[in-house]
Amino acid sequence: MAKKGGKRAYFGCGWLVSLILAIIPVTNIILGFATRLTRGHILGAILNLILCPLFWIIDLVTIIVSRDLKFLA
Repeated sequence: MAKKGGKRAYFGCGWLVSLILAIIPVTNIILGFATRLTRGHILGAILNLILCPLFWIIDLVTIIVSRDLKFLA
């Protein structure tokens, strides 16, 4: 059986909600920045603002594949 209560990408939201928020570029930039800051990865948060188109694609792929932010988060 699948394990319930796994990793959550954006502040404890479910996978579907996180996926929808990751598809929208503006919310992905804001929530990705905030998530990286709360996890203590300041470099990742700064790079998220500077390289936002690249991070948008990376965040979208990692949320689909692993249901959590993985790259510099």
